Amino acid sequence: MLNKGAITLKSRLLLAPMAGITDLPFRLITRSLGCEFAFLEMISARSIVHQSGKTGRMLNSCEEDSPLGAQLLGHEPESLLEAMDKVLPRGFDILDLNAACPVDKVVKKGKGSSLLKDPKKLQTLLAAMVKHADLPVTVKIRAGWGSTSVNACEVARHAEDAGISGLTLHGRTREQGYSGRVDYNIIRQVKEAVSIPVIASGDALSPQLIKKMFDETGCDAVAIARGSLGNPWIFRDTMAYLEKGVIPERPGPDELTDTMLRHLNLSCDFYGEKRGVILFRKLFAWYVKGLHEVRQLKDLAFKAETRQEMQDLMESVRSYTYSHHEGYYEGFALTC
Repeated sequence: MLNKGAITLKSRLLLAPMAGITDLPFRLITRSLGCEFAFLEMISARSIVHQSGKTGRMLNSCEEDSPLGAQLLGHEPESLLEAMDKVLPRGFDILDLNAACPVDKVVKKGKGSSLLKDPKKLQTLLAAMVKHADLPVTVKIRAGWGSTSVNACEVARHAEDAGISGLTLHGRTREQGYSGRVDYNIIRQVKEAVSIPVIASGDALSPQLIKKMFDETGCDAVAIARGSLGNPWIFRDTMAYLEKGVIPERPGPDELTDTMLRHLNLSCDFYGEKRGVILFRKLFAWYVKGLHEVRQLKDLAFKAETRQEMQDLMESVRSYTYSHHEGYYEGFALTC
C-alpha cells in the first residue's frame, strides 16, 4: 500500500510522466492493463500560464483516467503558482514538481535537474506550492547533478521540510542522463533519510528488474516509464510477479494486435486522424520491438498517413505473429 497524502493506492506501481508519451490515449491503454495511478506528460508552468492550445489538450482527462497526477516544470515561484491556479480546478489528485529532467534545453534555463544544485531554493519553491495547494504536492529528483555532487539525501530532507507528501527518485545523476547503472544504494539511503513515501525510478524495464528495485531499495513504490513503451502489459505482469512469483504469458497475436488497434483509434479520436496517425508511428515501432524481421513493417508505419493504412499494417503484424508461432517474440523480455 502506498499512502501519498490523501491518496491510498492498492498497487505499488505508477505510470511516470513522459513528455510526448503519456497522453490520454496512452494512459487509458495502460489503465486497462493494470495501471492504477498515472501522471500526465510533464508540462511547463509557463505554457500553462500562456494558455497554449497544445498545453490545454495535454491537461485533458476523463472519468476513467483516475486517479491522476500533474507534473509541472518550472523554477520561478510566480509562474508555478499562477500555473497552479489554472491546474488545480481540474481535479488532479497529486501535483508534482519536476527537478529531475536532464535535457540540456531545460537545465540551461534553471529548470529540471538544475534545481538539484540549490536544495534550499528547491525547498522554497516546494514550500510555496504546498502552501498554495489543497492537494498532496510531491517532487521528482535525481541522485544528484554529477558523480562528485550526489546530494539526493540533502535534497530529500529539504523537500520533506517544505511539507511535501512524497518524492520520486531517479537513481542516476543528471550527468548520466538515462545511461549507466541505476544506483540502488542512493535510493535506499534516501528512503532511510526521510519519513515520507519514496518512489523509485530508473530502469523499471521488466517485472524482474522492478522486483529487484523493491528488494534492493526498500522503496514504497516504483514509477514505470520506458518499460511501458510498447509494453503496457508490464503493469499486469509485474503485479502478478510480485504477488505470485509468476509472469503471465506474453500477449498473443490477437491481444497484441487488438491492443495496438485500440491505441490507434484512441489516438485518432483524441487528436484527429492525421495527427493521431503521425503520433502513433513511434508507438507502432515500440509495440513490434522484439518481433523478428519486421523492419519493413516499421518502415511502412512511418510512412502511413491514414488510419486505414495503419490498421492494415497491424493486420500484417497479426498474420506475421501467427505464422511464426512460438518464435515470434523471443526478444520481448529483453527489450521491454
